[in-house]
Formats: sequence, structure tokens, C-alpha cells
Amino acid sequence: MPELFTVVSPDEAFERLRAQIGDPILRLETAPLPRALGRTLGRALVAIESLPAFARSAMDGYAVSARQTAGASESSPVYLRLAGEVRMGSIPPEVLAPGTCMRIHTGAALPRGADAVVMVEETNLLESGEVEVLASVAPGEDVVQTGEDVTAGSAVLPAGHRLRAVDLGGLAALGVTNVAVARRPRVAVLSTGDELVPPEGHPRPGEVRDVNGPVVCAMLGQAGAEAQHRGIVPDDEERLLAAAAAALAETDGLVITAGSSVSLRDATARVIARLGGPGILVHGVAVKPGKPTILAYCGGKPVFGLPGNPVSAAVLCWRMVLPAVRLLLGEPVAPGGLPPPVGSARLAQNVPSRSGREDYVAVRIEPGSGGEAQAVPAFAKSNLIFSLVRSGALIRIPRDTGGLLAGEPVDVYAW
Repeated sequence: MPELFTVVSPDEAFERLRAQIGDPILRLETAPLPRALGRTLGRALVAIESLPAFARSAMDGYAVSARQTAGASESSPVYLRLAGEVRMGSIPPEVLAPGTCMRIHTGAALPRGADAVVMVEETNLLESGEVEVLASVAPGEDVVQTGEDVTAGSAVLPAGHRLRAVDLGGLAALGVTNVAVARRPRVAVLSTGDELVPPEGHPRPGEVRDVNGPVVCAMLGQAGAEAQHRGIVPDDEERLLAAAAAALAETDGLVITAGSSVSLRDATARVIARLGGPGILVHGVAVKPGKPTILAYCGGKPVFGLPGNPVSAAVLCWRMVLPAVRLLLGEPVAPGGLPPPVGSARLAQNVPSRSGREDYVAVRIEPGSGGEAQAVPAFAKSNLIFSLVRSGALIRIPRDTGGLLAGEPVDVYAW
């Protein structure tokens, strides 16, 4: 009779895997800026120039020497002669003479001799060609100084940073058109079970469509991996071994869904143990859902056995597989692998838990009294995928708490 697995905490489980992965050797490739969104930087980026490259106006108004406006007010204005207008995209060749000002627009270069801008709202343009200044300004007022955003030689983005849309804008401003990014790790996914048919299939009585394959592949893609679904394998140990060995040989990691429990038909653990050393690191994680999860390292590559129930597979993919993908990309991963919460909310109702395990509960985030967000649990069995579809986030119930009470604050994790 198979032995029951011995569970470990999710943090310990992930750290056992991290110790095997170590510091992966990153394989880099060049991505043009338009295709770099969501990619992970393989090298730190250093600014080769300052931004802005010249002092520029932050307002529509008049470029002045601040000392020329000393004491100006509505009751005692200062009068400056209008010496011209700063054209956008150029720097005036002349130096601003004492007692003069120049019309300037937001973003235009400050002329030499000017060190401040008076907002147009604080002035009157007279028919005589003079500008009536109704407020004094200090040096640097309403001016964006050279290098105020970025100075040449400074680090702007670290290695391991996941590029966002605003990052691409910053790189474009620096003239960066290509970036060195970590090559996406290729992760194979195998779905197992005699009862499974592809999503496009028509299940007969007793059969179900494969949910885990599409879900896990999509989650891997969002995390930055190149997911390869290798199809459905029946409950046959030798056929699963052949499929798993072939998939692992051609990729950087492997996820097998279903068959990770301890019944006679659950062959995933036996197959993973035959894929190479050091083999299985963890078989059983103290979480709900997803207790029978397997973490392994076989022939220098991470291998995972996820439960067959869709909710369990999705939650443990998020909790264990995705942090491993981030490690392979060279991204920073917190101890234990748990990603940072995206916010907090008040629990809408009591949530029970059993001491000694970590629970993850799908929730809907709704407006609460006083404008504070509330987390409404979506209690459901782990084979009901639409319990996740209807939720927008997860909450975590720490080990040894025995559950949480309505009204308690909870961290909210992005789903």
C-alpha cells in the first residue's frame, strides 16, 4: 500500500526548490523596444544622457531672470520688455538681456540668462509691448532643470526588472531602441487522466474536458514563460514516463497535472522519481487547496506535479510554479516564493481553517461600508473552476490561526 506523503510548509517547499535552482545562468536575447513589454531585463540599464538634456519650462508664461521680479505684486507690478518668443524645438541664440522677458510655452527650452518662468496667469501683456508681472518668482520656479529626471551615468532599471509600458516610455526618451532580455524559459505541460478529452472534444458520460492544461499554460505565459502543452496522457505509468522524459529533454521545466496523490492510479510521483536526480524534493504541501503537490528537480530542471482538481492546480501553480519561473528569468523572488499582496480589505464573513496548514480562498472584492474594500469569500469545492472565474483575487489564511473572523483585515493577492 502506498505511503501517505509528509507535508511541509509552502515556504519550506519553495525554498527547497530554490536551493536546487540556485543562480540560473541567464540566456539573453535582444528585443526591440515595441516587443519588450512584459519581458525581463537581463542587464541593468544605465542612462547615457541626462533627462531633460536642457532646462525647460514647466508652464506657459514668460522666461525671466528671477531677480528682475523681486517685489512684484498686483499692487506693485514689475514691467519687463517683451524681447521675443522661444520657439519649440530650438534654443534662442541670444542671451536674455536685463529688464526683458521672452514668451515661452510648456516644454520649451529656457533661454540663456533666464532662470525662472512667470505663469501667464500672473501677467498682463500691454499694448506697449511690455509685460506687467504681478508676482515675484524664485530662481528655478516652474523650470524643469537639466538632469532633474535622470542624470547621465545613473542606473535607471535593474537587471531582473519586468518591463512595463511606462518603462518603455522612459527608455524611448533615452534613445534606447533595443534591450537585452532574459530568454523565456520553455515549460512543458502534460495533462493526465483517462477521463480527459481536449477542450474541443465532446465528452462521453464519465469524461470531462481538460481544464488544467489551458489554465496552467496561460498562467505560465503571463509569468513570462513559453508554455508548451504536450497534450493528454492516459493513466499509464510507462506512457506517462515516456511523454514526461521527452518533454523535459526539450524544455527548461515540466508541469504534470493530476496523478500527484497516493492512490494506486496516481503515477505522477513514481514517474517524476524516474526522471533523474536529485528527484522529488517535496511531496505534500501544507496548503488548502493543493495538498498533494510535488516539487522536484530532475537533471538540472524543475519539475512539478500539480493536483488534478482545477482550483487546486491553479492555486498551486500560482503559489509554486510561477515563482520558480521568475527565478529562471532572474527576477527577485521573496523568501518562500509568496508574491507581494496588491492591497488589503476587510473580510466580509468568517472563514474557517485547520491549524497547521495555509489556506488560500478565492474572494470577490466589493465596496464596503465607509468606502473600505471588503473581501467576499467564494466558498467552493476544488473541482469547480467557475469559483475562480467569479472571483477576482485570493486571500491567505496563515498557518496556525484556526481561521479568520468577519471584519478582520486581510491581504489581497492578484489572481
